[in-house]
Parts: sequence; structure tokens; C-alpha cells
Amino acid sequence: MALFFAPDIETTWELPEEESAHCLRVLRLGVGDELEVTDGKGKIFRTKIVSTAGKRCTVEALDVKSIEKGWNGNLTIAIAPTKNMDRMEWLAEKATEIGWDRVSFLNCRFSERKVVKTDRIERIVVSAMKQSLKFHKPQVDEMVDFKKFIAAERPGAKFIAHCYDEDKRLLKDCLVPGEDATVLIGPEGDFSKEEVESAMKAGFIPVSLGNSRLRTETAGLVACHTFILKNER
Repeated sequence: MALFFAPDIETTWELPEEESAHCLRVLRLGVGDELEVTDGKGKIFRTKIVSTAGKRCTVEALDVKSIEKGWNGNLTIAIAPTKNMDRMEWLAEKATEIGWDRVSFLNCRFSERKVVKTDRIERIVVSAMKQSLKFHKPQVDEMVDFKKFIAAERPGAKFIAHCYDEDKRLLKDCLVPGEDATVLIGPEGDFSKEEVESAMKAGFIPVSLGNSRLRTETAGLVACHTFILKNER
């Protein structure tokens, strides 16, 4: 059974326009057919279509159950977006399939892109969530200045992955199972040395993602996968 997404669920509600179109035009479902709908907050509803009108579809909840995430703790990946947004869209899709909780886009000194259309990333995240049968939608943040991001309070451990030659532990050896984590990933030209120093003063621990030289989106996915492997239930 296909999974649908509706963030504001009540006893009876109208599916969002895109979800309604998929239900009625693609799957050709009608009144009386049952759907599974998630609110993206860990709940899954078994519902029945009670009415349709044009592009709209109204469903009624038959029962509901709560689903725990497949991992402990919360992961935030804060990443400088690449010039080619296709690569960030790929990351958003694959990381959602693996599991993460939040993505923030950083405006750094060497950033190649200063604007991100988060509505497009939101759609990709929702699609990947449904496709991979996840029931917790990652939060997608607007782009934020690097200095502002590191100055904000963050729960759990804080890490910055950079390529400068210095003594760094592997991320996998720094993560504590069950502890929230924020991982900073820089642009193709890396963080500036000043940014690394500022982050460390703000409590971010410098880490390595391994010996391979990684592209930005690959580094983001490696950090994500490392956290999930450490925290899978």
C-alpha cells in the first residue's frame, strides 16, 4: 500500500493537493478505498477515502499507531550547498532514505551558492520519506550565515569535518550512542581556517570522515550514515 503524507491530521481531513493528485490520478483510487497516511511526526493513520471533488480527496481516520524512529538521538547536518543543486537534492534524497533529523544550509566564506530553494528540497525529502517508509520527516532549514549558526545553542555533541592537516579523530570514534549530534560540512573549497577556529571556540570538535577525499554531498552522506550505524535500534 502506498504511503501518503499530511502534516496536519485530524479525524477527517483533506489531503494536500499533490498527495490528492497522486491518489486520484496516478493510483486511480476512489471513495471507499483505504490509504496509509503519515503526519511525518511518527504517526501512521489507516484511512478511508470518504469524498472526492476535482483534484481534492478527503479521508477519514480508521485507526492510528505511533512508530519510533529506527535510530536513537537526533542528527543535524549543517552543510554548505554546492553550486550544482542537483548534488544537494541527491543528498537530501539519500540521507532521508538512510535517516537524519534536520538539514541546515550554511553560507560560508568559500560557499559556491548563496541561495537555496528549500521548497524543492522539502518535496524531495517528503518523497524519499514515503518511498523508504519512514514516518519522521526531516526538518529543512533556510540558509543561515555560518557565524550565526555556530553561535546558536545546539543540544548534544558538535563536530566540524574539515580537510586541514591536524590531529583529528574519526567521527565514528567520537559519537556517543543515543546522544544528539550536529555535524558541519564545508563547501568544495573547505571551511576557511578562521571558520574552523571560530567553530572550535564555539565548542565544535574537529573530526575526520576517513582517508578518502570526499565531495561535499558525499561527506554529508558519510556523516549521516556513520551516525545511523552508531545509533540504529
